[in-house]
Amino acid sequence: MKALIIDGYVDEPACLGVPPYISPYSRYIAGALRERGLSEKEIHYLTIDTLRENPPGTGELIGKAALLVIIAGMTVPGKYLRASPITLGEIETIFRVANGVKIIGGPIRLGFSNEGGRAAKGAESGINLGEAVLAKMDLEAFVYDLFEEGAGGSGSDSRGSLPTGLKAPESVDHRFRTTAEIGRWGPKGAFLIRQHPDYPYCMCELETYRGCGRRVHCSFCTEPFYGASDYRPVEDVVAEVSALYSNGARYFRIGRQPDLFSYHGADAGGPVPKPVPEVLERLYKGIRNSAPELSVLHMDNANPITLATYPKESEQILKTIIKYHTSGDVAAFGMETADPKVFAANSLKATSEEVFEAIKLVNRLGAGRGTNGLPEILPGINFVHGLMGETKKTFQLNYDFLLQVLNSGLLLRRINIRQVMAFPGTPISGRDEAARKHKKLFLDYKEQVRKNIDLPMLRRVVPEGTVLKDVMCEVHGRGITFGRQLGSYPLLVGISALMPLRKFTDITVTGHGMRSITGIPHPLPVNTASPALIREIPGISRRAADSIASGVPYTSREDFLRRVSEGDKIISFIEI
Repeated sequence: MKALIIDGYVDEPACLGVPPYISPYSRYIAGALRERGLSEKEIHYLTIDTLRENPPGTGELIGKAALLVIIAGMTVPGKYLRASPITLGEIETIFRVANGVKIIGGPIRLGFSNEGGRAAKGAESGINLGEAVLAKMDLEAFVYDLFEEGAGGSGSDSRGSLPTGLKAPESVDHRFRTTAEIGRWGPKGAFLIRQHPDYPYCMCELETYRGCGRRVHCSFCTEPFYGASDYRPVEDVVAEVSALYSNGARYFRIGRQPDLFSYHGADAGGPVPKPVPEVLERLYKGIRNSAPELSVLHMDNANPITLATYPKESEQILKTIIKYHTSGDVAAFGMETADPKVFAANSLKATSEEVFEAIKLVNRLGAGRGTNGLPEILPGINFVHGLMGETKKTFQLNYDFLLQVLNSGLLLRRINIRQVMAFPGTPISGRDEAARKHKKLFLDYKEQVRKNIDLPMLRRVVPEGTVLKDVMCEVHGRGITFGRQLGSYPLLVGISALMPLRKFTDITVTGHGMRSITGIPHPLPVNTASPALIREIPGISRRAADSIASGVPYTSREDFLRRVSEGDKIISFIEI
């Protein structure tokens, strides 16, 4: 009995599984298969990009797999540096060549679309599934229930069509898994990360809970489709981290939840559950004790209304996060709009005034620079356009809010601007005409934000001369190496040299784009560096840089300082 899991990648409001991230979905499925009796050697994992590269054996695995499972679904699609989500054509091709039982699931069950601003279509009507089955609820639960009790052996059943122990997929009920089940499956499936192409440099997305705690939900959100908030026990999350760590994981993000501050929150009659700081202390301390030599521990989503409504408890949680996390962290705020009319028409979470208070709170505690060169923790802002009630004035109100943040001296780690993707069953489905109506206005406004807000903000977050630690070199392009630090919403760094890929380097920030930076290796080996890199050393003119380049080699720091008139300004950026 062999099972093949193909990771087509997921990107949801509360879950990321695009490399270098690995989502919980694949790990839960692997754990469910292990519990059903399959050995680790019988469970294979491929990303869609690995499959595209078609190394020897991947095509044969598809044909030989008795059970083939595809994970897919992009409910908030973005732009990715070196990964590309699975396409409908690829899904159909894989199903045509596979011979075993074929299952697909994940957020694709909610529908699909190629980009924001276009309504999502229902998956069953848009994909030629053939003999494959779409898991209409949780994919991991469907895979688990596909097996007879005590199954997991090899061979075929009496009908000769299904492997021994597998039920006919059409006979399996669709259901949600329980927290107890993923409490078992998470640790059992931790071994799967060793098959990830980025291993050991893959970010493990961790789930604390899913389902929004609000009584009324945002018009476009898909999180309500997962039901009421279903909190995992702290001990289960810590046990999963421990299992991942023992399998070589060193990079973690607590990202699979709509609001980390509301984890195990109490109903106090407010707009959102009241935070319980002691729970977050147990969680973070438990993770640190289970993974003492971890390299990254970041978070993702935080509801700004939680911080604005419960500032005392939120402050305690922020202090806990800063105590145990690694620097460069981001608390992503789903603001969506600064327009009061759009806010009301779409049942959104926090007013612009409340978001501003949440931004101030995170800045007050988290803006100090950490050991990796970035501030400890900063807010990120998500805007969604094309919502009900949007007018031309909406764009000006959003821009004015961002300008207020900038002029107040506050820091934002990133500003995400997208158009709504309306999914069947959400209140905005069929009422998203503003996305098409305002498309040109949206693009012009987005460009203005990038130039006038993002660029000066980025210069403030990482000034020229800042040293960023452990930048992973990922791709080459036109003589430039592009890399990122592993973490939440990592900055894209361009280095004007062909650096070894899949290697870490420290870099000195030398310039800023609208959403990216340029840099040089730190310290720069001045005797062997190209003139182009020497010209990028902060604080010197091109003439001085050319003089330095023509003077190589330098025998010592003292020799450099004696021969270079302004060498004391740049000696900290170079090595001899």
